[in-house]
Amino acid sequence: MATSPLSDSPYEVLGVPADADATALRAAYRKALRQAHPDTGGDPAAFHAVQRAWELVGTPEARAAFDRGRGTAGTPVREAWAPTAPKARRDSRPLARAYGHPGGFSRERYLVLVREWAGRGVELEDPYDPALVRSAPRELRHILADAIAEEATARALPSLGIAYTIWHDLATEAAGPGLPPKLDHLVLGPSGLFAIQSEDWGGEVSMHRGEIVGEALDGERPIRALAARAKAIGRAARVKPTALMVVVPDEHLAEPMELGGTVRGAGVALVRRSRLLSAVREGLPGSAHLGGTEVMEVRSRLQAAVRFAE
Repeated sequence: MATSPLSDSPYEVLGVPADADATALRAAYRKALRQAHPDTGGDPAAFHAVQRAWELVGTPEARAAFDRGRGTAGTPVREAWAPTAPKARRDSRPLARAYGHPGGFSRERYLVLVREWAGRGVELEDPYDPALVRSAPRELRHILADAIAEEATARALPSLGIAYTIWHDLATEAAGPGLPPKLDHLVLGPSGLFAIQSEDWGGEVSMHRGEIVGEALDGERPIRALAARAKAIGRAARVKPTALMVVVPDEHLAEPMELGGTVRGAGVALVRRSRLLSAVREGLPGSAHLGGTEVMEVRSRLQAAVRFAE
């Protein structure tokens, strides 16, 4: 069971309130197990989710640990959701140069909106308290989930190496009603110029006819929005992205990478987070690679034009 603000809690998976007594909890588990069992026509993924939910709250000890805010394998949920300081590096390999504050805009947006939701005069001791987050509207949990996703991508990208330059949280025009006016990541290197959006919709997604689809999207058109953001950056810097990528948690995509054709000459891909680095290093099929002189020229234009979201 993934530790995401959008993930169903074990109680939600089993269909009981968080204060259900042990008898009601066990009865709900048995019912959910019967309904989800593959031998009786159930869904294997749902069956696994029910089993995992029981592991987390099926015994008094496990339930007490979960209710104190512990997640998968005992990891504190709050630590997974709150901002953390950068960890010390264990090797001396040169990293890609990075600029901007990944996840910063989304976190600030979450903090403002969660306080508005709590109500005037209410003091929130901890806006990342698991009980508070799980009780918040899905819209707020989605903003926090996206901030966490952006930070996860940002931790991975520097491993591309010194040949690459990365910008995070770039200011753009609004890409649609309710969507933040920013591009999560822009990556430049020999394999091309990549406009990247980090997302967590809390459920499985896939690529269909050049757009991302899934029950959790609620009408969003992520590739169209990403193309609009990339176009705004490209127009300001007089450059053209060679690839548009949307990165999602591994468990939300059936294949490591799904391609979606091209938009204005840029290849389109939906990528698992664990596949991101190799996808950038290799470039998308049909996308142009850049020579050393081109990379330097594009970098200079971007450095002069990029503005960061505030």
